[in-house]
Amino acid sequence: MALSIGHRVSGVALSIGLLFLTWWLVALANGPAAFAVVQDLAGSVVGQLVLFGWTFVIFFHCANGIRHLAWDMGYGYEIGVARRSGIAVVAVAALLTLVVWIAALALR
Repeated sequence: MALSIGHRVSGVALSIGLLFLTWWLVALANGPAAFAVVQDLAGSVVGQLVLFGWTFVIFFHCANGIRHLAWDMGYGYEIGVARRSGIAVVAVAALLTLVVWIAALALR
């Protein structure tokens, strides 16, 4: 149940994150001064935490969507399988988030 609610919440969080991405792209088109404002926010500690969370949300929503796809095909309804697949969704999302951020920080 918690992951089902989390899937809906992550969809809302992705929508909010897309607003930030849109702001970033519009600022990029509006010139260096506007872009610097957005980059300063994104580069701050709070901005980095928000981006880290958004990265996790992207991977969580994707992994849980694949889980739901398996359910739509009739697989994984057994309680034990559902529990293990839920743990796998969170683990995969966390692992992929760490991999992306380690790679991004290594490129700096």
